Amino acid sequence: VVVIGVLYGAVSGYFGGWVDNIMMRIVEIISSVPALLIIILLSVIIQDPLNNFLDAHPSYTFLRSIGGSLLCIFITFALLYWTDMARMVRGQILTVKTTEYVSAARALGARPRHIIKKHLLPNSMGVIIVTATLNIPTAIFTEAYLSFLGIGVSPPMCSLGSLANDGLSYIYSQSFLLIFPSILISLIILAFYLVGDELRDALDPRMKNK
Repeated sequence: VVVIGVLYGAVSGYFGGWVDNIMMRIVEIISSVPALLIIILLSVIIQDPLNNFLDAHPSYTFLRSIGGSLLCIFITFALLYWTDMARMVRGQILTVKTTEYVSAARALGARPRHIIKKHLLPNSMGVIIVTATLNIPTAIFTEAYLSFLGIGVSPPMCSLGSLANDGLSYIYSQSFLLIFPSILISLIILAFYLVGDELRDALDPRMKNK
């Protein structure tokens, strides 16, 4: 999500004009799609071919250790959740590219790739870090939700969502098996949101005096 969103937003913001219009329309189309429904459909479609691929290539030890179900979640996240990052990076690039040092680099004949890599992205790291941190709770909740439905990670890998699903069968006799994983998911998501808010306050110069 970070790699795709940063590259896409940087190119869109730097070139502007019709390039920016076309790229942002694509972002709007992807954002208008119900992400959770598409993730469920992609997980069902991709998971079996991915598991077959891993079974046919035993040399991919690291990928096999992760498991096809978790790799499937990674792929679906990467396809759908990069749009917020792209928007934030584009907005920051549009602001930074009007500064004097970027104009001087352009006048000296620097190529767009060099300007983006050496001048624009380093000055956008605050936005990138904060947006990535605030996207982590969404990823955690989505993974837990998919695992709760039984299409997330599969045994022997463990997930709070699958633990909550197991505890659902004992909701009347041993309800703590459902309550504890649910509370832990909530606390983890809240912690990441608090960290994201603190990072935003620390990295935003406008918040220094507040």
